[in-house]
Amino acid sequence: MFVKSIASLARFAPGKMGKTTVAEGEFLFAGLNAFEPGQEHAPHAHEGQDKLYVILEGVGLVQVGDQEERLSAGDGALAPSGVLHSIRNPGPQRLVVMAVFAPPPRQ
Repeated sequence: MFVKSIASLARFAPGKMGKTTVAEGEFLFAGLNAFEPGQEHAPHAHEGQDKLYVILEGVGLVQVGDQEERLSAGDGALAPSGVLHSIRNPGPQRLVVMAVFAPPPRQ
């Protein structure tokens, strides 16, 4: 499977972070999180699942465990299984983040 212009698949929502699936396989899931300025994904953890954030557009404040870092396009962060993590768009521009999970979420 090939996907071109991944960031162009982002869907924004006024009331909460937008989500779009990019690719889904048996062992990996990749999706986009789209944040308007001020939006955030609250701190949470995934047991038995690693998560990789890759910033595609904009700037995000990413927390992994007790560390927080300001990341921009081309930067990434790994949240290992069971570690608290979150992301926030401080603005002023939109933020598009690819989130890769392994193993993928199960329905």
